[in-house]
Amino acid sequence: MSQELFAAARAGDAARIKYLVEAGADAHGVDEQGETALMHAAQRGHVAAVEALVAAGADVNARSPQGWTALARAAYNGETEHGYVEVIEVLHLAGAGLDERIFFGITPLMLAAGGGDAAVVEWLINHGADVLASNEGGRTARMMANDKFYVDVINLLNEAESQLGVTEEGACSSTRSVVKPHVVNLMKPAAH
Repeated sequence: MSQELFAAARAGDAARIKYLVEAGADAHGVDEQGETALMHAAQRGHVAAVEALVAAGADVNARSPQGWTALARAAYNGETEHGYVEVIEVLHLAGAGLDERIFFGITPLMLAAGGGDAAVVEWLINHGADVLASNEGGRTARMMANDKFYVDVINLLNEAESQLGVTEEGACSSTRSVVKPHVVNLMKPAAH
C-alpha cells in the first residue's frame, strides 16, 4: 500500500491519498531513497496532495538521508525549473522550517535563488527566511543568483540585504537585528 501512496503523491491524486490513508497507508513511510510521500508531492507542486498528506499527519519536517525536506523539494525543482509558492505556504503554515538545511548547508532560499525563481525567493524573504545565511562553502543565496545572472532574484536579495543593513561590500550595520526585510517585487510577471 505504501507504493500506491507514493504513486498517488507523485501524481497529485489527493482523493486517492485520502482513501489510502483511511485504509491504513502510513503517511510517515519512506521510499527506498528515504523520502516521504509528502516530499514527492511537494517536489511536483501538487498543493491538494500536500494538503491531504499534512491533514493525514505527515511530518512536514521529515528529512531524507541527504537532508531533503518537503519544503526544500518545493523550493526548486530542477526538472520543471521552478518552485511552488503555494506548496511552500501550506508546508510553512503546518510548521515546516524555512531555513532547514540540506546537504552542504544549502537552504530553500539558496535553492530558489540558484534556480532563478523570483516568486519563491520573494515569498521566502517576505516570510522571514535568513537572507544572510551561507552554506558550508561560505556562499549566500545572492552569490548563487549572481553566478547565473538572475537579475530579478539578485535585485530582491540586494534589497533584502540592504534592509538588513548590509552594504554592497558585505559590511553590516548595527541595525541588522532590528530590521525585518519585506520586499515587494515590482517586476512584470513572467508570461506562461
